[in-house]
Parts: sequence; structure tokens; C-alpha cells
Amino acid sequence: MSEAIKLNTPLTTKDIKKLKIGDRVLLTGKIYTARDMVHRRFMELIKKGEKLPIDIKGQIIFYVGPTPAKPGYPIGSCGPTTSYRMDKLTPILYEMGLKGTIGKGKRSREVREAIKKHMGIYFIATGGVAALLCKSIKSAKIIAYEDLATEAVRELIVEDFPLTVGNDCHGGDIFEEGVKKYRIQ
Repeated sequence: MSEAIKLNTPLTTKDIKKLKIGDRVLLTGKIYTARDMVHRRFMELIKKGEKLPIDIKGQIIFYVGPTPAKPGYPIGSCGPTTSYRMDKLTPILYEMGLKGTIGKGKRSREVREAIKKHMGIYFIATGGVAALLCKSIKSAKIIAYEDLATEAVRELIVEDFPLTVGNDCHGGDIFEEGVKKYRIQ
């Protein structure tokens, strides 16, 4: 197994071009959380021509709704949310300069095309290890939509956050390639 690639945020197009599906990545830096309700609110703002509460250019959004933090920790368990739930609303964010998303599961054709067209990336965070993922998060603060509680937009500072490339900017899709690899002819 190859060694993990260490990357720092914000990601650059140069960073993204080097990544291929299946690459293991240890991500360090700032990322944001956003789930279904945040995406809906973002779309309302975009339709009105208003500014988003965060500048998404060059940023990464993690689809997660963390549990409350235990004493001494910046955040509680934080397992990835199924990504396809945001798929209708994601292509426009890549078009606006978003560089990456983190979640679990397969992405739609529209999202994969947006990733390719806008030189983005989709990372998979392993589900079922939410308690371990929170150990890579060094700080967490609510940036917007506090009324959404666990779904509020948070700025996370992560260190060596373990990820796998699920969709790359070259059109690769780990879910399609994995099926092909093991399909009986």
C-alpha cells in the first residue's frame, strides 16, 4: 500500500491535478462543515444574488453533523454524511470556486462533471470511525447558521485528517473502477 500524501489547505489546482482515485491523503488546515440545510440556504442566497456567509473559493466542505463536544475536546464524533443528498446543490459551488468536498458514498454524474470541469476533488472519509476522526480536529467554531445546531456551518482546523480520493479531476471514480475491478466477466 502506498504512503499517504500530506496536503495542506487551501488546496491548489496543482495539488488537485496530482491526485488520483484511491490515493490516501492526510489533510491539514481549515475546512468547513455543511449539510443539507446549509446547502439549501446557500442556494437561496445564490438565487437572490447575495453573498454566502463563507468565502468558498479554494475551500473544502465536509458533509458532517458532529455530536456535541466532550469536555476537553473541540468537537464530538463526526462521521461523514452520505454525499448524494447534496448533489443537486453541489455543482454550482464547484463553479463558484469550491475546491473539494468530503463525505461518503458515490456522487452523481453532474457532480463528477463539475469536479472535472472546475478542477475539484471529492474525498471519502471512512464511515463508522466518527470517534477517531474527531481526534484529527484541533479546533471547531460555528461560523454561520447557529440555529441549525449540529448542522451549523463550522470552521474546523484539522491535522492529518485521513481521507481517500473518491473522484479526481481527471474523471476517475473509485466506485465505478472498484466495481469494474471485481466484476466477473
